[in-house]
Amino acid sequence: MLIMMDLNSPRADIEAVKKRVVSFGCTAHEIPGAIKLAIGITGPMEAINKDEFLLMKSVEDVVRVTKKFKLVSREMKNDNTIIDFGGAKIGGNELLIIAGPCAVESREQIFEIAGILKEMGIKFLRAGAYKPRSSPYSFQGLKEKGLEYLADVKKELGLKIVTEALNSSTLNQVAEVTDIIQIGARNMQNFSLLEEAGKLNKPVLLKRGLSATVEELLLSAEYIASQKNYNIILCERGIRTFETATRNTLDLNAVPVIKKNSHLPVIVDPSHGVGINDKVPPMALASVAAGADGLIIEVHQNPKEALSDGYQSLDPKTFKNLLTKIKELAPIVDKELNLK
Repeated sequence: MLIMMDLNSPRADIEAVKKRVVSFGCTAHEIPGAIKLAIGITGPMEAINKDEFLLMKSVEDVVRVTKKFKLVSREMKNDNTIIDFGGAKIGGNELLIIAGPCAVESREQIFEIAGILKEMGIKFLRAGAYKPRSSPYSFQGLKEKGLEYLADVKKELGLKIVTEALNSSTLNQVAEVTDIIQIGARNMQNFSLLEEAGKLNKPVLLKRGLSATVEELLLSAEYIASQKNYNIILCERGIRTFETATRNTLDLNAVPVIKKNSHLPVIVDPSHGVGINDKVPPMALASVAAGADGLIIEVHQNPKEALSDGYQSLDPKTFKNLLTKIKELAPIVDKELNLK
């Protein structure tokens, strides 16, 4: 259920509505839009009387939300959610580019690639300290030491950090360092982790699972939003299909589908989506053309020597050429790439 109020409603009226929602044993979610304020209701709503809220001060309308995913749906909020990182935004007309190696391999390695990317104008560095891998014998990341190196990069170079929380026990450690908490594809339906991430005042990058439908992705986002964290970035990163020519099948259909059904920003990970580095640039451009709000791309100073996912990582020169093409394409789809 959604209670619509004027954006400039007196705070006393808003709090009165929220207090009444809570009295029914439900949770009130205050979601401001461009011109309206929505109070979303989640929980057992059988006893709630729509007419009662219509009689309250400043309430303009009460509507039922038909989607299973309520808080992240377009029905709940028609305006796009724009997340402001202070100097960079996602969800509006600016393309957000997140780049970096699959994993932190050493202090020297992460500082070198971070410096290269900063010179290109990249503001968000991605790199895994904790690496959930399909094989227990593959490189699992430097863990706490990796987080320490990322914290040093953030402090010394001023880049914003995007890194993955492996589980609930590592979540708080990751949150202390990162600017965006990444929930990986393998954890998309780790509901306890999603709820814990939702309790933190930190944007969450939620990757689509290898075999998950769009609806399942949005329902996973709902777990985060249900804890009153609405700063969620959805990520299409390829799904598992019968095709073996590429690592995964990059489902760019998902971008406009999500855009129609949800107000959350959507980015694309073409690196995991195809898994072959020479296929990454064309699929990155296709992602922008499909309406993505940003890209997350693996870049390594020497992909052939990378400890993980080197075969899908771009070298700096190829990545720089790709940025030039993205900058040219962006205005065609009413976007802009700010690398200043």
